[in-house]
Amino acid sequence: MSVDFKLSEDSTLTTRYHVLRSISSTIESMRKNINSYHLLDEDISFDGNEFQYREIDDELGVEILEEDITSSRSLNSEQQQVYNVVLEKVLSNQNVAFFVDGTSGTGKTFLYKALLATVRSRNLVALATASSGVVASILLGGRTAHLRFKLPLDTDEKTTCCVSKQSALANLLRAAKLIIWDEAPMTRKQHIEALDKMVRDINDSDVVFGGKIVVFRGDF
Repeated sequence: MSVDFKLSEDSTLTTRYHVLRSISSTIESMRKNINSYHLLDEDISFDGNEFQYREIDDELGVEILEEDITSSRSLNSEQQQVYNVVLEKVLSNQNVAFFVDGTSGTGKTFLYKALLATVRSRNLVALATASSGVVASILLGGRTAHLRFKLPLDTDEKTTCCVSKQSALANLLRAAKLIIWDEAPMTRKQHIEALDKMVRDINDSDVVFGGKIVVFRGDF
């Protein structure tokens, strides 16, 4: 891993720093800490501010495919209706929650790709999540809901997401203009309630989902 850094750095110590920082960044994206792996005898630490907004930068850096941008012109009438309503709420910054119901093959993923691309093309943060890893991998920048929102596997009425108000993830959720959760009917209601409580908490808001625009999708 150090070879690329050596091309621009003439100091072995600086190269070593950049390699460790790169490893740490990757591990942090999976909600892990580099020091858990004991790569060195002493703890490895970096500037806290460097990682505080990294998640936002990562989301803003998600690739936007031209085919997804142009797909908004190929939506059918029902898809176009959902697209227009959601986009209107995003651009006017109005809080609302939607559920898009549709059986397999009705073009829900096509619609979501168009929405995500349009919002991201305006340099806004749009989060794509799904209840399973397979579907999350279909959406650019997609994550499972458990990973993105730090949802526990075991749930009850007191279930909460493990997200600190001072964390980088909290900053990302505050910055998000659109949250999409695919396959919502596959998860437990306590998970959705936990997201609601967590987003309200980090935004200091009593409004549903902390005033965020959330689009659930699925097929009951």
